[in-house]
Amino acid sequence: MTVKQVIEKIIGRAGLPMRLENTCDVLVCGSSDMEVRGIVTSFMATAEVIRKAAEIGANMIITHEPTWFSAADDTGWLAADPVYLAKKALLEKTGIAVWRYHDHMHMRKPDEIYEGITAQLGWERYAWRADGRRSPAEPPEVQAPADFAESFRDYYDLPETTVRELAEDIKTKLEMSTVRIVGNPDMPCSRVGILVGGGSLGLGGEKTPARTMEKHGIHVMICGDVVEWTLPAYINDAAQLGLQRALIIAGHERTEEWGMKHMTGWLTELTSEGPAPGVPVAFISAKEPYCYPMSTG
Repeated sequence: MTVKQVIEKIIGRAGLPMRLENTCDVLVCGSSDMEVRGIVTSFMATAEVIRKAAEIGANMIITHEPTWFSAADDTGWLAADPVYLAKKALLEKTGIAVWRYHDHMHMRKPDEIYEGITAQLGWERYAWRADGRRSPAEPPEVQAPADFAESFRDYYDLPETTVRELAEDIKTKLEMSTVRIVGNPDMPCSRVGILVGGGSLGLGGEKTPARTMEKHGIHVMICGDVVEWTLPAYINDAAQLGLQRALIIAGHERTEEWGMKHMTGWLTELTSEGPAPGVPVAFISAKEPYCYPMSTG
């Protein structure tokens, strides 16, 4: 199976009514005609992920986020940059092709990144469904509202706990060394929302995350990226005013990595279809980019 054939199978599985144009789902490096010996999925094709992929004999990495430090993977500004040149040399030496799977992944229904983190947290039975149903037996909404806050369904009704206990559970399940909290750690909570990756920046509207919490009565939002004077400030004031709101900041990488881990199951089946032998598929975590050497626990 070639790189191109793998890509076509994945995009076909996404099941969108039309192929997305002007997408960032592009072959970042390598040849589309190359025969694939093994595939690695990861949040990002970091230098360490590239090395580990080569060690297990994989020659294709499917990454969710950019390889070249900007949204469009533009390399024009990097021509003489030592980091770019060293990473490019590493990819050439290992002979690994890198393809980005982002836009089709998020546009698929249900969003595969949310499926991944829901599975990693073990919250499937608590989830509201993207089509507006609480369970398969309930009728779907007649028409989904156009407004993001109105149509948001990525929240979960958990057994009552505290923000502190919830954060500890998330820290363990998302394999984190440190979790940041805005608000009162001892606040009781049950309805929890998730805005993965850059979704917590508002998806084009910085007021959207706060409006979403208020609209759906969400006690705690788990989020990726933040701008501290928007949602964190809203939550901080809410907590200081005695309102039931808190924020758990897990980061972009830790909230989105699990969709790439979840992908290995169905990708193994997908690449095993047909008369040819299946292609080995493995997940390698890119790991969160932060370390906390001064943390006091």
